[in-house]
Amino acid sequence: MPLKSKPKLKPTCLHFGSGPTAKPPLWQLDHLQSALIGRSHRSLEAKAKLALLIEKTRTVLKIPNDYKIGILPGSATGAIECALWSCLGLYGVDVMAFDVFGKLWVTDVIDQLKLDDVTVSQTDYGHMPSLNHNPNRDLVFTWNGTTSGTCVPHADWIHDDRKGLTICDATSAAFCVDLPWSKLDVTAYSWQKGLGGEAAHGMLILSPRAVERLQTYQPSWPLPRLFRLTNKGPLIEGIFRGETINTPSMLCVEDCLQALDWAEKIGGLKGLVNRCQTNFGILKEWVQRTSWVDFMAQEASITSPSSVCLALPLLVGHSAPLQREFLKSFAGLLRKEQAAYEVVNHMHAPPSLRIWCGPTVESQNIELLLPWLEWAYQETLFSFNFV
Repeated sequence: MPLKSKPKLKPTCLHFGSGPTAKPPLWQLDHLQSALIGRSHRSLEAKAKLALLIEKTRTVLKIPNDYKIGILPGSATGAIECALWSCLGLYGVDVMAFDVFGKLWVTDVIDQLKLDDVTVSQTDYGHMPSLNHNPNRDLVFTWNGTTSGTCVPHADWIHDDRKGLTICDATSAAFCVDLPWSKLDVTAYSWQKGLGGEAAHGMLILSPRAVERLQTYQPSWPLPRLFRLTNKGPLIEGIFRGETINTPSMLCVEDCLQALDWAEKIGGLKGLVNRCQTNFGILKEWVQRTSWVDFMAQEASITSPSSVCLALPLLVGHSAPLQREFLKSFAGLLRKEQAAYEVVNHMHAPPSLRIWCGPTVESQNIELLLPWLEWAYQETLFSFNFV
């Protein structure tokens, strides 16, 4: 089989990639000139910006008015850690794990918090644990498996009259799917996925039930200052008005505000979800007609529409080091041609590709990427003498 010729057109967005994600369309650095650089985050102007970010988040994600929204350090990881350390221990805990990060929360709950009454539902990559919910226990789960290409299909299985809290890692789900807030008590995500924002900041969203837990329950372990959401009982309300626990980057705040402005202009959450579904539809049609690639997700109903993870059947049966070397070469060709970046999945996931289809990606760029994937695959086959 002759080698495919190199495609002529490349994706046009800045640094099209999956680690973390593309910036919103038409993004430019000089758009951030209104950032409060060099100003204290406790100044009136900075607190106003932070409060505006919180309220725009509420508007775009359609978060109920009685839910609290706070900006925390440490990206989504910091926000989830804060929730685990602050809320768990009152009841037994059920943890669902089907990707790298879900498995990290298992480690935190069992090895770090050392809770005794823990039930873990864990599956291999590409599968989903049984969607069972005990309303008398706390539940920790990931909505979208960023590294597995799988996602929870719906939340009908979560009880409305629950006693325990639901704690959801919504990274790579927020702004990509319509989250059912009535089913979620503690939700965390970061700016750099669905919004294409910058790292280091996490969002923590609390239902009234979660606020009640925080104000009436004191864990037996000491809490680091960065995790303290209450002061001798009452909630520290300032955190949820933009008075952050630590010093946020006002440059990153401005970037996030611009992304939220863009989201509002394209129709809010509905527009964001539609863009994500359109992008996924283009990639899905290509996967279905391409013999050398498969979805890592084993069922259509649990296939992530945003962080799409792809397995290469040809690599099955080869050693893990060879598989990773193959993918490294594949990605290296794309990087050299400036066609795509960081398309190899997380280092702790099975050797695979990951294509970001979130709303900040233009559909045209998904279409332009596909011939490059075909070209890079054939070039890599040839270099590894697989043809």
